[in-house]
Amino acid sequence: AATRQDMTYWLQELQQKRWEYCNNLDAAKRDSRTSPTPSDLSKGLVAKDNPELSILSQNASAERARNILAVETSPTDLVGEQAASQPAPVQPSAINFSLKQWSAEIKNSMSSLRKGNNENRKSIFYTSEEWELLDPTPKDLEDSMVLEEKRKHLAEGSKGLTSSAFPFDFGRIPHKARRPLKDMIGSNKTRNSSDSSPTEWCSGNGNRLVSELQLKYQSQQEELEKLKKDLSSQKELVRLLQQTVRSSQYDKYFASRLCEGVPKDKLELLHQKDDQILGLNNQLEKLNLEKDSLQQEVKNLKCKVGELNEQLGMLMETIQAKDEVIMKLSRQLSECEDNTSSQSGAVNSSMATCINKELQELDRLKDNLQGYKTQNKFLNKEILELSALRRNAEAREREWQAKYTSLEAKLCQIESKYLILLQEMKAPVCSEEQSSTREVIAQLLEDALKAETNEQPEQAFFKPHLVSEYDIYGFQTVPEDDEEEKLVAKSRALDLRSLREISTGVKWENYLASMMNREMIRCVELKNLIRSGIPHEHRSKMWKWCVNLHVKKFKDSTVPGYFQTLLQNALEKQNPASKQIELDLLRTLPNNKHYSSPTSEGIQKLRNVLLAFSWRNPDIGYCQGLNRLVAIALLYLEQEDAFWCLVTIVEVFMPRDYYTKTLLGSQVDQRVFKDLMSEKLPRLHAHFEQYKVDYTLITFNWFLVVFVDSVVSDILFKIWDSFLYEGPKVIFRFALALFKYKEEEILKLQDSMSIFKYLRYFTRTILDARKLTAIAFGDLNPFPLRQIRNRRTYHLEKVRLELTELEAIREDFLRERETCIEKRDLISDDEEDS
Repeated sequence: AATRQDMTYWLQELQQKRWEYCNNLDAAKRDSRTSPTPSDLSKGLVAKDNPELSILSQNASAERARNILAVETSPTDLVGEQAASQPAPVQPSAINFSLKQWSAEIKNSMSSLRKGNNENRKSIFYTSEEWELLDPTPKDLEDSMVLEEKRKHLAEGSKGLTSSAFPFDFGRIPHKARRPLKDMIGSNKTRNSSDSSPTEWCSGNGNRLVSELQLKYQSQQEELEKLKKDLSSQKELVRLLQQTVRSSQYDKYFASRLCEGVPKDKLELLHQKDDQILGLNNQLEKLNLEKDSLQQEVKNLKCKVGELNEQLGMLMETIQAKDEVIMKLSRQLSECEDNTSSQSGAVNSSMATCINKELQELDRLKDNLQGYKTQNKFLNKEILELSALRRNAEAREREWQAKYTSLEAKLCQIESKYLILLQEMKAPVCSEEQSSTREVIAQLLEDALKAETNEQPEQAFFKPHLVSEYDIYGFQTVPEDDEEEKLVAKSRALDLRSLREISTGVKWENYLASMMNREMIRCVELKNLIRSGIPHEHRSKMWKWCVNLHVKKFKDSTVPGYFQTLLQNALEKQNPASKQIELDLLRTLPNNKHYSSPTSEGIQKLRNVLLAFSWRNPDIGYCQGLNRLVAIALLYLEQEDAFWCLVTIVEVFMPRDYYTKTLLGSQVDQRVFKDLMSEKLPRLHAHFEQYKVDYTLITFNWFLVVFVDSVVSDILFKIWDSFLYEGPKVIFRFALALFKYKEEEILKLQDSMSIFKYLRYFTRTILDARKLTAIAFGDLNPFPLRQIRNRRTYHLEKVRLELTELEAIREDFLRERETCIEKRDLISDDEEDS
């Protein structure tokens, strides 16, 4: 690092990356962070068979303490390659911190470099005396956060009132008894500035006196307003009472005397005039009252104005007198300065020098204090993180130690049993004294043939991975009959387990952790990882991501609930494919526990997907082979995702008419594969041609169902991993790789029957997926997809011509059969089925 600021930045970033990496290893295992499908648990028929992972829970208190202890810095321009090209800087001592560097570190923010909780971090410095606990309680952390917020608001409020020569705010140090140095300096400056100017002091006192008078006048005005309101209300009450008395007397007078002998209409007119007179009298009384109140208010205001004028005159006289005093003192001061100017020059220069030295020393001390606090905070956070990482490492070590002890005990038991077996082989065969040893050998053979079942009790802490009756995909590994076949099957399963790579899982964990907050895209790194095989615990997510990658344009054009609508239509309406689907359900994967019986979990899901697809593609409906494709997809995907996986294979990957009644696309691919065999494996192709072996009878099913029931399960799912990501060229690659793997063994066979018999089962003997993958993606390059497409187009025309000729021959035969009596008994296979 070129500067100490860059050094602190790098230390902080390395510390953060180490913490994220160590936590994300466990987080990626439990799928709690961002991965191909965030917040989506592993789905499919084999998801519930995932092994339980030992995950260490995160310490919330430690995480909150890290947020408080965060040292937020930003890099300078000299970071990365530019800094590496610079000469190595000489690092100063821990005390010589630069004031500008540390102020920039405190003021700058890392919000643009970090995401999430880092935006809420506060820069609170702790000395060794103040930081009492390494792992504080959540309550202490909350109190400190609240205290920091209060100090921040106070500092912002007083920012414009006080000034300081120091860029650091010591008021943020969490000590209630201390007074911030910034406030003390600001108050001294204010006091000094007020003492140095008598004119400003006088004008300030005058302004203060005027403001006091204004406040007093306002209070008196408010009291006067209240009294006026009370008086007006009382007057209104008196007026109403008087009006009531008058009206009553007036009515009494008219009723008794004036109303005698007067016509009724004139009497009503008199009443109206009287009412108008009373109303006018009332208005006149109101106006008189308002006039009196206004006159009284004018008198009061004139009195107040007179008083204020008198006070203002007194203040002006006082200010004038003080100005005269100030002028007199100023003249005296100027005379004194003229007399002592020569003597004070030397004194002023020495005082200025001392003040500058003291300021420099103060800056240096403040610089050192800030640096020590930052160092202390960083070291506290480092201790906290290292303690948490040490605890996690110790927990993992204890777990692995227990597993190692259990495996070691198991190994000792096996060694003792096989020592007895060796002794038996060394002893005479007909010895009667070895009966006890023979019992041990018989028990050993029985244990070897015994398969792991769910009913067997688990060990207290760790259960070794035995060879179970079914593998992790649900396929049967141990035959039901023949002890010799059982031993061969178990040895093959052990060979498969020994060939699995642990390093692949580590690479996947690292890749998914690096994609935590980013959207996954197609890249060379991801392609190489998928070619090496997706781990069992991540396969569900990756398959779903690959399928969505290819059918996004189809899914965007459909309405929500599209799959359920198709399924409902297929169930409620007449579906020609439903009968054939029902016949093939139990024949799909009879050796897999998820499809072995009508009550198996996968049968209903398989039926739903096939019915929905037959309704989406009425031209295809249902073709034998689709059931196996869906069955493999359902092992890791839910029904709707398996439906879109089938759409990907049939409508995106494979050419048209691949799964129709004519199987036109499948026939074309077999001819393309023959061309590739002659190009990539010329010796083997010539060997097949010499003995007239049509190997496409074997490979046709490989292409139609993508190697289902043709290779062992581990290799099958690795092929599907690459197939769902890269497309159909993967089938050509692995088909050629299977022949390349056993090329020498096939060349040794010298007759067509033995060759064809060997081709029917040789793929089940290939167990090394790593070697097969290396052949498929390494030894067979280059493998351009353009070449496959061109050859497909070429052979498609030839196959169509041949089919046209066959159709013409068929029509001729039908016409001839109708005309010739001898050939009327001939019936074709299609007619016999119908």
